[in-house]
Amino acid sequence: MAIRIPSLRLTAATLSLGCLAMPALAQTSLAPSTRVATPLGQLNGASSVPALPQPEALFPDLFGLGPTLRDHGIAVLLDNTNEFDGVISGPQKGTTNSGQYALETDIDWEKLAGLRGFSTHTVVVGRYGIPASRIFGDNLDPSQEIYGSGGNVVVHLVYAYGEETVARGRFDVAFGRIPFLNDFSSSPLYCNFQNNAFCGNPKASSDNIAHSSYPDAGWAIRARGRPTVDTYLQTGIFFDEAGIYTNAFQRTGFRFDSAQIDGETFPVEAGWEPSFGADKMPGHYKLGFAFDNTNHADDYFAVNGSAIAQSGLGARQLHGSTAEWAEFDQMVMRNGAGATDGVIVFGGYYHNDPASATRADQYEIAALDRDFWHARPFDTIGVAFSYIGVSSALTRTEELQQELGLPITGTGSTFYDASTPGIQSHTMNIEANYQIHVMRGVTFAPDFQYFIRPNAQSNLHDAALLGFKSHIELF
Repeated sequence: MAIRIPSLRLTAATLSLGCLAMPALAQTSLAPSTRVATPLGQLNGASSVPALPQPEALFPDLFGLGPTLRDHGIAVLLDNTNEFDGVISGPQKGTTNSGQYALETDIDWEKLAGLRGFSTHTVVVGRYGIPASRIFGDNLDPSQEIYGSGGNVVVHLVYAYGEETVARGRFDVAFGRIPFLNDFSSSPLYCNFQNNAFCGNPKASSDNIAHSSYPDAGWAIRARGRPTVDTYLQTGIFFDEAGIYTNAFQRTGFRFDSAQIDGETFPVEAGWEPSFGADKMPGHYKLGFAFDNTNHADDYFAVNGSAIAQSGLGARQLHGSTAEWAEFDQMVMRNGAGATDGVIVFGGYYHNDPASATRADQYEIAALDRDFWHARPFDTIGVAFSYIGVSSALTRTEELQQELGLPITGTGSTFYDASTPGIQSHTMNIEANYQIHVMRGVTFAPDFQYFIRPNAQSNLHDAALLGFKSHIELF
């Protein structure tokens, strides 16, 4: 079964947007997700356009050009993220490496050309590598999220869109080539971790082929309103493209025609972004729902209404599916003055239509502790747990295939031929890391992961992985 990989965007999470600043390692779809996570009062500056990204970098002034470009409303960022993992337990052992280099351009056209409230955003990437979890047969929680869907080309367009902000941030609309998961079910906290269960979005969110995810995008329009300083409501129309993750149709990301559009997704998300106590500890709480009218293959029933396993016929097509999510993060103890200097607990629940999904349910809980050691204020400790439940309809199909002595379809990985077919039910993943701020613009994070019931199969050995994630923001 094909797996689609939402993944990293280049911007480092040391980006400051208003007073929000993240550790240098976290970085998925950062400008959109950070603006979602930043209350209205922190968005307003000298320009009507939200502040351009300005991450910590090795060469922050871009060899002398940076200040001039920024004064004219132009921000250019270049970075590399690398993820290495080795399997250290179980019968199959080995190592893999994956990574991405990326170039981002953000332009404030109000500063550059007097177009009040208008900005544009583009990202291109190049990707390499595969996840180590494939070695022991897991195909549900890739151990390295920053791989795949890049077309195996030097330059792959992730997104390109325009954004108009009016009424001092109370209303914002974006239009162009936009990944669905840039704004919805997103958070700048998620990519403090390496496993794809969290980074760049909860993995179940990209289980639906209609939910475009980084590094691939489709045509879309998204609107966000802020009725109060600490609340927002956003919605949009995302045009779904068949074959969006295939090299045959969208290898470079620069194919803009509508030939493959086969439906639309209509999401809505409401958020509350309060601060509690004398220490003004920030929190973010969101509820979301999405409906799409794309055709999806049924997990159990064939075209004639009988079980797929019994009939030998193809799956019937279901017109449309739904998804729901509830997510939160909350600082519970403050260590310093920064918006993320403290202990932050976050997690959530994501549900997909079990008639057509593989990952029907995902529960997640995680914690970060930043500035716990005041001598090293940018170092961060992270711990995360994820539980994924497989669709009961898919489980029934696999059980019936086993009873009939048929090959069990839809499970396993082809990498190293290490996967053993089996019935899928649920899987769990634990991750712990320590993000070391090596120097300006450079972070290095030793990382430990443990897979329980890999690929949601009881007949696969639990596996431990040891590796690291590095990030270098050049400018």
